[in-house]
Amino acid sequence: MRTRGRIDRNQTELVAILRELGCTVTSLADTGGGTPDLLVGHRGQTYLLEVKHRKGKLTPDQQRWHAAWRGAPVLVVHCPEQILDLFGPEVDDAD
Repeated sequence: MRTRGRIDRNQTELVAILRELGCTVTSLADTGGGTPDLLVGHRGQTYLLEVKHRKGKLTPDQQRWHAAWRGAPVLVVHCPEQILDLFGPEVDDAD
């Protein structure tokens, strides 16, 4: 088991987009042991995000951590479009 995680190439871009959308973001990448990469606050909710490159897959440590976690599900994100789908502006259907 690795003790420290590494940062995927697209994480900096995705964090910038999250912050542009008004999210608060704390990196957990140095925690290692399968812990998700990001702690994200948005509209009064807390999210755990695992950042993967476009075709990246969860490591065995990450699979174990996610399976053992008793909180909200860990969201795996690969691209800006997923960030926008999750945290983009709410659409008002009342129009």
